Amino acid sequence: MDLYHVWCDLKPGVRDLDFGAAVKRCMERLKAEGLIAGWRLTRRKLGLGPPGLGEWHLMLELEGLAQLDAAFARLAARGEPEEGLHFEMNSLVSNATFGLARDFPDSCRRHGEERF
Repeated sequence: MDLYHVWCDLKPGVRDLDFGAAVKRCMERLKAEGLIAGWRLTRRKLGLGPPGLGEWHLMLELEGLAQLDAAFARLAARGEPEEGLHFEMNSLVSNATFGLARDFPDSCRRHGEERF
């Protein structure tokens, strides 16, 4: 499983529940289209977290980089309904930072043949 991460803050005046609802609408559409396997939205608790990362953390679960590429292609096409849903969500955030990670060890990992 690959995990695409987004950390962000909300723009001034944006209500937290409005942001949560916008994320849900966008992510559920991507999931229904098979463009992501799952998603999760979390919020920093008690102000604890690494400096420079936003208060909000969105994780997209992907079954591989091909699925991520398909999701990016769909959003890059800028067609409806994805364009409206993506804009609705993105227009509420600032200071977005992105990352990509994978489950470890990889499912294809061989054991006993490593040289380093």
